Amino acid sequence: MSIPIALVQLDASEDVDANLAAAAELTERAVAGGARLVALPENLHHRGRTESYRASACPVPGATTEPFAAIARRHRAWILLGSIAEQSSDPERPYNASVLLAPDGAVAAVYRKLHLFDATIDDGTSSRESRRMTPGDRAVVVDVEIGAPGSVTTADGAPSRLRLGLSICYDVRFPELYRTLALDGAEVLTVPAYFTERTGRDHWEPLLRARAIENGAYVIAPAQCGVPPVGYPAYGHSMVVDPWGIVVACASDGVGIVHADIDPGRVAAARRQIPALANRRPDAYRLG
Repeated sequence: MSIPIALVQLDASEDVDANLAAAAELTERAVAGGARLVALPENLHHRGRTESYRASACPVPGATTEPFAAIARRHRAWILLGSIAEQSSDPERPYNASVLLAPDGAVAAVYRKLHLFDATIDDGTSSRESRRMTPGDRAVVVDVEIGAPGSVTTADGAPSRLRLGLSICYDVRFPELYRTLALDGAEVLTVPAYFTERTGRDHWEPLLRARAIENGAYVIAPAQCGVPPVGYPAYGHSMVVDPWGIVVACASDGVGIVHADIDPGRVAAARRQIPALANRRPDAYRLG
């Protein structure tokens, strides 16, 4: 039993309205192509100056989520808004929030990025996300029931179920987060990203495959591509990795849609063959 999904790859600018229109159009195409879960990248609504990023922040639910909520309701699909700027108690630093919308358009889960990208790469790429974002404070795992009358169901007619663990971009460098999600039952790990071209060409695929292999889970990673007017070039290469670490779908470096199928049975099989979650020795680890 497989569940059809799609990843939307974007090339966002500072024009929020144009970005939302482009993202909504591609999301419509993805669900029209059969996807029951559509995932979009980090910063889907805006890439640019800190001042305009702050100005783009909205409440959740709100103006940024509503176009996609309408699509979810119309097509009875799940939609993961990889990340948008969500208003926080600090007007200077909104949350970088991943929002999962249910088939009725309601907000099913909100994950706020835990690890903020404060780094300087030797090619001059520099980011200080902590200056413009408020970090989240908890991991998020959510149950997704996929299926409505006439859609994807199991052999006995029941809806298909997945357990999603949410994350965003730079989080992928912190394996302890993904182990936490897997121990809480996550079968699919979401990694929407705006990964730099400089780091992406060396690190993107190895990190995604590692997170899949060590947890026996699918990793779905929709990404930004292109060169924004302000900011660093993005790597693209949105990717789906199966629980054995095999890349089953990958985009190039342009705007578009990647379709794939997720089979929850492959998660169970991988964890049965390599029982890494059961063989842990937490008594010997120091993570503090």
